[in-house]
Amino acid sequence: MDDAAGTAADGRPRELVADRAGRVDAVLAHALPGVSRARVQRLIAGGHVFVNGEAVRKSIQVEPGDALLVVEPERELAIAADVDFDLPILYEDDALLAVNKPAGLAVHGAPGDVGPSVAGWFVARYPALAVRFDAERPGVVHRLDKDTTGLLLLAKTPEAQTALGRSFEARETNKTYLAVVDGAPAKERAIIDAAIARHPGDRTRMAVAKHGRASRTGYELLGGDRDQSLLLVHPETGRTHQIRVHLAAIHCPVARDRVYGRRTAVDPGGRQLLHAYRLSLPHPGGGTLTLTASIPGDMEAAIRAIGLDSLASEYAAPAPPERCPGPLE
Repeated sequence: MDDAAGTAADGRPRELVADRAGRVDAVLAHALPGVSRARVQRLIAGGHVFVNGEAVRKSIQVEPGDALLVVEPERELAIAADVDFDLPILYEDDALLAVNKPAGLAVHGAPGDVGPSVAGWFVARYPALAVRFDAERPGVVHRLDKDTTGLLLLAKTPEAQTALGRSFEARETNKTYLAVVDGAPAKERAIIDAAIARHPGDRTRMAVAKHGRASRTGYELLGGDRDQSLLLVHPETGRTHQIRVHLAAIHCPVARDRVYGRRTAVDPGGRQLLHAYRLSLPHPGGGTLTLTASIPGDMEAAIRAIGLDSLASEYAAPAPPERCPGPLE
């Protein structure tokens, strides 16, 4: 399929000829690697996609040779660009960057929310890059809960965002978290295999549910005392609040978790002691990239408090970034 005009970021029309049969949203998403399928669907819903001169719905089937026209409106980033904070950059190249996200900062807000966010920081720091993305999520590849700290990946181009997003969806990434939990698990090493869905009584929460989405979380007990433990956690899937829900389900909730934790153990001024420590994934330019993010002060203090001083020191000084030429193993 040939792209005859413009880029998606500048508002000019794109004229294309379908080279395959299929749903129009799927055909366009394949033809435009820098545009997500969700973005294509929003353009269709807004009346900005035409097949043989007629506006269409996303379910319409196209045939090879059909004339496609995408008239994308000018983008206005709906994120405040006034940012009075900076984020520590752990790694950066032409395709992506990684930051160590602090607690209390959202990755991006809900529609209309102009509060502080990582996406807002990205817009302020890279305005020329940000306008190439969907206005709703410039640079965003994956998410961390607002009070979860640690390694967060951002794409610097729509093409890298698409490639990285596909790696996450295909589970080609290896994610490692550190969690200080209340209590100790019955087994030193195990996989929690329990489906997760929205809580039936509270839509802001998630819960283990028989008919939810398949979810798997592995963990390894690193040590602790009779009150709290340190776990190395490996989520195999990426459901909302997955680690917090799964650890609560085995009666070892993340310490200080105000939503899923033990009410008697929650510190009103604290946050859940969960940290995204390591991430290994295919780099869009080839090879495998492995990154780590040092733990913040509250995690380090909590780990030392349960007698694991050597581990606290190790995780406070992680390894430097590493890019290997081979595939992820």
